[in-house]
Amino acid sequence: MPKVDKPIKEKLIEFLNSKNYFTDGLAFAEEKTGVNRLYLFGGCVAVLSLYLVVGYASGFIVALLGFLYPAYASVKAIESNEKEDDTQWLTYWVVYSAFNIGEFFSDMFLSWFPLYFLFKCMFLCWCMAPFSWNGSEFIYRRFIQPFVLKHQGEAEQLLAQATQAAKGIYDKAEVEVKKAAMDHVLNNEEDEKDK
Repeated sequence: MPKVDKPIKEKLIEFLNSKNYFTDGLAFAEEKTGVNRLYLFGGCVAVLSLYLVVGYASGFIVALLGFLYPAYASVKAIESNEKEDDTQWLTYWVVYSAFNIGEFFSDMFLSWFPLYFLFKCMFLCWCMAPFSWNGSEFIYRRFIQPFVLKHQGEAEQLLAQATQAAKGIYDKAEVEVKKAAMDHVLNNEEDEKDK
């Protein structure tokens, strides 16, 4: 029987009622203010969105959001016995890496666009979203997987050549270091004899 995803709101409410530091903070705020934690969370998202539009450290915040939660979720996935969550987060990291490489070349131009960091944050949230049709899955299946499969042979050949070249450099450096060490030892022995 195929797995049916829960609605997003239901998953969000389930997450907001789970036990972790973030939800403990929300529970504390809910207790003190009497405001439902779903609304508190929505307010936090609204304030963060506004800050991403006009804030000074927007780039840092987006980078932190795109890395911190996925890193935590990846560690949890590694420690679990399920394979599905491992695949989900490995797919996220492949897409995140490809996005960072592309952004490296275009960031100079894109960062000048209004709302850039807000859209980048929304994109990364879509990529890490806890449903089967999230951005990572879509981008990986649609773009990255076909590209890699098409060029896999060439990539393997380049990696083999690079490995061989690195081994040659290492072997040559090892010989040179041994020779330099021997020369140094012999020169020190001759200096000691001359004294």
